[in-house]
Amino acid sequence: MTKRLYIMALGAVLVCGLLLAAVLVPSGADSVATGATDLTTTPPTATTTPDNMVWIPGGTFTMGLDFYPVPGEENPHRVKNDEYPAHEVDLDGYWLEETPITNRMFAEFVEMTGYVTFAEKKPTREDFARSGVDASLIPEDKLNAGSICYNRNFDRDNLVTGVQNWEYQVWHVVDGADWRHPEGPDSNIDDRMDHPVVHVNWDDAVAYCNWAGKRLPTEAEFEFASRNGGQDILYPWGNELVPEGKYLANFWQGEFPLTFDNADGYATTSPVRAFPSNELGLYDISGNVWEWCADLYHADYYRESPRRNPQGPTESFDPTEPGIVKRVQRGGSFMCNVNNCTGYRSSARMRGEIMSSSFHGGFRCALDPSGLDAYHAAQAKIAAWRKSRATDQPSPGAAPDETS
Repeated sequence: MTKRLYIMALGAVLVCGLLLAAVLVPSGADSVATGATDLTTTPPTATTTPDNMVWIPGGTFTMGLDFYPVPGEENPHRVKNDEYPAHEVDLDGYWLEETPITNRMFAEFVEMTGYVTFAEKKPTREDFARSGVDASLIPEDKLNAGSICYNRNFDRDNLVTGVQNWEYQVWHVVDGADWRHPEGPDSNIDDRMDHPVVHVNWDDAVAYCNWAGKRLPTEAEFEFASRNGGQDILYPWGNELVPEGKYLANFWQGEFPLTFDNADGYATTSPVRAFPSNELGLYDISGNVWEWCADLYHADYYRESPRRNPQGPTESFDPTEPGIVKRVQRGGSFMCNVNNCTGYRSSARMRGEIMSSSFHGGFRCALDPSGLDAYHAAQAKIAAWRKSRATDQPSPGAAPDETS
């Protein structure tokens, strides 16, 4: 190669690298080196812990894994390529919801605001176009209110596994499935008020967070919390999936999707405190439901992620479905299993198309000290609404209003 060609090739590599960095690293991202500014490890003086939240002290940890799975190589934990490479992350302290948002909590939000989730509305082609879906491919009779559920009647005889997106064979959209009707119009949540709310898409989760004066956690914040403050562990409880035969999270037992042993006692969601918390006092940070994060999903983000408080890339990219806008999901769900999706691992990543919801997807909120004013303002409005609602309710044993 001549010197001129070498310089041109080097220039092209540098330009490509700069373009990749521009996509993966948000403008204005704080990439301050360790030690340049002290991390926030304690909450503001005299600040009380927000209700149902846990303070997560800031710190430095190794995010992701240095194992890159190669076809044919042993991969017992079903590690995915997007968990590579391991990289150092510095996080300032933040609060994280003690549990996923429950049906009871979400119901109050809906009652106060009149909010209607995406799954409860007849979608339009424009709705799907927002996420990059070619809406022209959707038949008119499929544009119905509903959400994604597990298809227990999938074709077992013709099931093909081990290929890209093979799991789609066991999912289907159920008309009438929504947060009030988890398995479809004939189901309800009467006995599940303390279970995580499900069938919420990313917009629904953000709407709830805004109402509460909070936000969704970043992917880095979720992993740091799942690792008990950044520890080098496989699961929030250690390195053994079922220590001494005890199930410490709600996930699938058996060979998914052919056998289901239900050894943990829950066929679908479980109450949010059914399993022990991790060392930080967080429940269901692993298992039960996948949880939305704030970040856009990009398979190669770890290669360019800023070190300080990473916020995610500026563009979404999933090589299995390029062009579809997706956000990160974390924590695994009751559908995760040892033979395919080990999403309950602390480093495991998942992604969801932003308009879609499912019967095993929920969320929890986060809050940092800079958001306290907005939080207090939002909570004051909620407290006033609760007070007015209580005033409007007749007292127990009161005589009926004869004028009504």
